[in-house]
Amino acid sequence: MAVKIRFSRIGKKHAPFYRIVATDEREKRDGEVLENLGTYDPRTKQFPQIHVDRIEYWLGKGAVPTPVIKKLYKLHLKTSAAATV
Repeated sequence: MAVKIRFSRIGKKHAPFYRIVATDEREKRDGEVLENLGTYDPRTKQFPQIHVDRIEYWLGKGAVPTPVIKKLYKLHLKTSAAATV
């Protein structure tokens, strides 16, 4: 079973809101998930809410993030590191 970290869309028409989830890559976009890892609202300028420890756990288990998730994760780490300095 190959695990993928990707978006699962929730919200209304023309008002997208996404969950960041770990799921089997064969599942549908909104299918069964293994674990919820955070949320993302593209309509706001806020950074996504990410459970960094759980994403690191799944990456350690061999999960593959989608390119957008990888970009948001790196941006989150960069901004959180800058905020603590």
